[in-house]
Amino acid sequence: MGFPLKFREHVFKVKKEEGLSMRELVKRFRIGLGTLIRWRKRIAPIEKRNKPSKKINLKALAEDVKTNPDAYQRERAARFGVSKHGIYWALKKLGVTYKKKPFSTRRLTLLPEQTLKKKSKNIKPLKEQLSI
Repeated sequence: MGFPLKFREHVFKVKKEEGLSMRELVKRFRIGLGTLIRWRKRIAPIEKRNKPSKKINLKALAEDVKTNPDAYQRERAARFGVSKHGIYWALKKLGVTYKKKPFSTRRLTLLPEQTLKKKSKNIKPLKEQLSI
């Protein structure tokens, strides 16, 4: 967990006003010496990592998703020469999600005729649906 910018500025304000050394600041605020040295170089916290992917070309991956929408992640990983986990994160960056299973392909659950009548009067009894 990072420290807010106001706290960081407060630490260096106290250092300047009271003429404290870095070691004295460490004892007073209970912060690591390395942390204070990093804050001295750059006081603003880093909000977001903005680094491009090294191996996976996101444009090529987006094109691959368009041409092969039903491909598994392991197949994409083999085509791009990376791990399945790497493909997962790249797809997440692109905002690509896989389609959910539609209701029509779900297995028909067998319900007693009484519950069918309660739910809807338009539904035919189960025996007529299955042609038994």
